[in-house]
Amino acid sequence: MINCRSLRAIVAGCAIAALAGCRTGPPPPVVVPASFTPLGVNAPYLMGDVIGGLKARQAKMRAAKIRPLGPAEAGAYLADLGSELRRQTAGMGLDILQVSGSIVVRIPATFTFDAGSAAIKPTTDATLLEIARTVKTRNRTFVDVLAHTDTSGTPQINRALSDKRAAAVATYLANHGVSKARIASRGLGELAPLYNPETSENQKAANRRIEIRLVPYRG
Repeated sequence: MINCRSLRAIVAGCAIAALAGCRTGPPPPVVVPASFTPLGVNAPYLMGDVIGGLKARQAKMRAAKIRPLGPAEAGAYLADLGSELRRQTAGMGLDILQVSGSIVVRIPATFTFDAGSAAIKPTTDATLLEIARTVKTRNRTFVDVLAHTDTSGTPQINRALSDKRAAAVATYLANHGVSKARIASRGLGELAPLYNPETSENQKAANRRIEIRLVPYRG
């Protein structure tokens, strides 16, 4: 004879099975607007030398006793780093891009700065902290922090503001365990917009972004 407890268990199990049968697989991936794609993979500023020049940056890495990657290691190291960053930041709304032998973490300014400000918002902490956790343990890369603005204000003001924003994120990463020997920062102002012209507040916010570029450190 089946007692009441057993009957309830059977009913619950059937309900779970029925729900499982209704699932249609994982949700569709978020589609990135076409405007992002050309800049994401072809932007000249993402393909050039590391900030400050390769030789100077290598010297800092050597002084910090960070081991360089060998020719056969760099590809797999970068692929693992990209996969780990995607896992760590899943659902946060970031772009993790592979660009010209480097990884670029693109952070919309809505997660980092208010318009006209270089102060990192308290709500940004979780986003940058997840990035810092991965970047500090995967220490065989240069870390370039790049900041951008929208076209509000003059080019001179925007360049100065973006320099301050890039420095603020670089300082955050250093304060959360990323070796200072690995980090350099630069503001690009309004020179490399994702949307040109900007036709909405959302597009302005997208242009007002931070990018963290991770470049393999080779000896």
